[in-house]
Amino acid sequence: MINAVLVFNNNGQPRLTKFYTQLDTAVQQRLLSEIFTLVSARPSSACNFLPLPPLLAPSTSRSSSTEQNDAPSLVTYRHYATLYFIMISTSTESPLALLDLIQVFVEALDRLFENVCELDLIFNFETLHAVLGEMMVGGVVVETGLDKVVEGVRAQGRVAKRPVNEGRMGLTQGIWAGR
Repeated sequence: MINAVLVFNNNGQPRLTKFYTQLDTAVQQRLLSEIFTLVSARPSSACNFLPLPPLLAPSTSRSSSTEQNDAPSLVTYRHYATLYFIMISTSTESPLALLDLIQVFVEALDRLFENVCELDLIFNFETLHAVLGEMMVGGVVVETGLDKVVEGVRAQGRVAKRPVNEGRMGLTQGIWAGR
């Protein structure tokens, strides 16, 4: 299960925070700060998975193995241009599948906004949430097909219409440059 989806810019400002598990606001704020600090300090040559910080890591005092499997334990992330896309999940989720899910999420945004950038996410947050809603419900992935996700969001009519600025650098241009 995916416990949270987070998007930060390079300065640590959250652009999307979607928690699928109940947490106190104070814990959420500390978690956001700790996760960004961990992820942003990692070199680009490091792998894109790391264990959850001690703030939310499961305690050893729990006795039930099903509780251990449902507890968040893994952080998976990708860095595109000026944004970090982060997923916090349980140990039952495949980190490689989560990387692929992040890729589909970014490509769907890129198709919807035609070279998506951070400002698109700021001013059109409802589209960002609509894409996420098409892909997962309650922390469970329901759709990974890029075309179906884009069609579903367009059918909802939540894509903002704006003129295309051809000189703008989109997020996925960094994908092909080896970022």
